[in-house]
Amino acid sequence: MKPWTHVSAATVLIAGVVAEGSAGYGMEEPMSQTENRNGMRGPPAAPPPRPPPFEAPALWQYSPPRISPERRASEPSLAQKDPTVVFWDGRWHVFMTVKLPGRSAIEYASFERWDEADGAPRTLLRVSDSPYCCAPQVFYFTPHQRWYLVHQVGVPGQKKMWVAYSTSDEIGDPGSWTRARPMLDGGAEDPRTVGGLDYWVICDDTRAYLFFTSLDGRMWRLWTDLDRFPHGFGHCEVALQARVFEASHTYRLQGLDQYLTILEENGKRYYKAYLADRLDGPWRPLADTPEHPFAGWRNIRPAPGVPLWTDNVSHGELIRAGCDQTLTIDPANLRFVFQGMLEEEKAGKPYGEFPWRIGILTPVPY
Repeated sequence: MKPWTHVSAATVLIAGVVAEGSAGYGMEEPMSQTENRNGMRGPPAAPPPRPPPFEAPALWQYSPPRISPERRASEPSLAQKDPTVVFWDGRWHVFMTVKLPGRSAIEYASFERWDEADGAPRTLLRVSDSPYCCAPQVFYFTPHQRWYLVHQVGVPGQKKMWVAYSTSDEIGDPGSWTRARPMLDGGAEDPRTVGGLDYWVICDDTRAYLFFTSLDGRMWRLWTDLDRFPHGFGHCEVALQARVFEASHTYRLQGLDQYLTILEENGKRYYKAYLADRLDGPWRPLADTPEHPFAGWRNIRPAPGVPLWTDNVSHGELIRAGCDQTLTIDPANLRFVFQGMLEEEKAGKPYGEFPWRIGILTPVPY
């Protein structure tokens, strides 16, 4: 079974069910602009109303931690980070960075409902022997009819990490992923000006774009023709410069002919947001200050009955309306899977020992 290439009106429910899309249900052929149902000539039908402009949620509420570090005898987890998520074939599929003693790896879990996530079996992917293989992104690349997992791999002696990829024909089989291969290998022909991290691929009708950040207020952009993906990336350029840090994630806004990118800020972690009309165009601020964030400590609260467990909103993934390379999200049905923890839990610990857990943010209705 192959994934749909587009979900035009799907509603993703955090309970773990995808509602039926409404496109095409009960629809009739449109009437002529000059005839009504009685054959009488009349004025043209009014055009459909334009959707409202996209706005960042004023307030989110967060779930309990859904995926926590797993205590186990072999390679116990210290933190669960960097989730990337798709819903396919009746199940959620989550790939995430797991901090293990002495290394960072990619871990996989699958489940039907989010309240089952913490108890779902976990599998470490064997895609690389590097002690630093992490920050995954998963999507179905329709032209190849294959799943892609984009990630970063540290290579001894290289100043720049690999921008790596693995592929699979069956997302539900964690043993099916190919060994990591480089899109960009850090060598002399690598077009990156700086190495950067948190690599993110999104495609339009003609190109695949690669975005990443460099921890110095810059988000970078490369691209390749769609028929050359996953190779041929060039044209390395600064796409956005602002007070941003890492984890840029870019999405197509369904029905709006716009793109949204969200970026994480350092310190007490929170997310900013920017809009663009094209993936190769300029980005303009949407919510980019501590006082007016996309998602941060000023606009999140626990859901009813949930204890306080985070005031950081760090490396996360907006749940998509489909699973293909266009990374389309439904503006009317936002959900944000993120890594969180309390600021006070950082005291006295190096970054690699921060006890990140994964939860879900949901907008609070006005």
